[in-house]
Amino acid sequence: MDVAVLGATGDVGRAVCAGLIERRVIRPTSRLQLVGRSGGASGRAAHGLRADLIDAYDEHAPFIDVASEPDDVVADVVVVAAGRTVPTAPDQVIDRDALAQANLEIFETYAQALAAHGSGHEVVIVVSNPVELGVDVFARALGRHRVIGMGAWLDTLRFRREIAAALGIRRQRVGGFVAGQHGDGAVPLWSTVRLRGLDADERRGVVARLRGDRDLDTFVDEVAHAKQDLARLGRGAAAEAFALVEEWPPDVKAVVRPYLTHTSGAKTANGTAGAAIEMVDTLLDGREIVVAGQVAVAGEVSFGGESVHGVLGLPVVVGPDGWSRILLDDLAVDEERRLAAVSRQISSALAAWTSAGVGDGGR
Repeated sequence: MDVAVLGATGDVGRAVCAGLIERRVIRPTSRLQLVGRSGGASGRAAHGLRADLIDAYDEHAPFIDVASEPDDVVADVVVVAAGRTVPTAPDQVIDRDALAQANLEIFETYAQALAAHGSGHEVVIVVSNPVELGVDVFARALGRHRVIGMGAWLDTLRFRREIAAALGIRRQRVGGFVAGQHGDGAVPLWSTVRLRGLDADERRGVVARLRGDRDLDTFVDEVAHAKQDLARLGRGAAAEAFALVEEWPPDVKAVVRPYLTHTSGAKTANGTAGAAIEMVDTLLDGREIVVAGQVAVAGEVSFGGESVHGVLGLPVVVGPDGWSRILLDDLAVDEERRLAAVSRQISSALAAWTSAGVGDGGR
């Protein structure tokens, strides 16, 4: 099966391309398509990246080609990593409206091209931010079950890692999901946390100890205060800042540590690419597994009696044809309340970013 990476020459795109080959997710008999912009720097760099990847992985590299026009994108799985990214300067405000305005045209251009010239079966993984906007645009063009935003999966892996680190175990032993919006709107679902080797009572005891006397009603403020504490340290105090992060609960760490990593100048390309590669591997392997992802919901779930229609990060069953169903057990009251609020926030933002009533988001 073939994979196309939009924005292949960006930080995340390069890491995705190299990882797909190095981990042998794409077989030598398949194709990796590097997609850049015709007449732009990315279009030129894509040819150089192709040569570099062949140099590095010639013994087991797939067929690698370059596409410079949206109409030329052809693949079974399309990874969307193109567009502007958030600034790395900690004193520069992350303007999601400006980011959306900059990337909306890119999303729409490729979504329309795939709808017109694609196979009708390709699955799109949205990496670019705002993830929710990308999912909305591609879902309207291609059908909602063929589009998955990987922001919630990345947040989930970070959440599991922080729990594992606090307990001194490997991340593979930790289950649990982060839902909601990618970034500060993330909703850590503590009720879904599972620890392999522990029974239900033991798990509840460990979760209570890690979480403390806190709930999601104060989580947003905790994250905001944590970022303020980091800002007071200043950009030159990186070691002190990363040490300070270690003092916070796992769910706060899962949101704030990536922010600190990005604003330190290191960015988060490798972690982001790793999550995207895992999702690609699942789609190509033919398995069905449960991951968290931003998807276009059409009333399948409700929180506090409020039916959800729109894009939201949730645990979903993913297979070769995309996502098939939402898989969510009964949640805690504060989790339902927070997810309902985040869903409203996302819907309000999408309404402001896109034209009302365009497309059929319920397909």
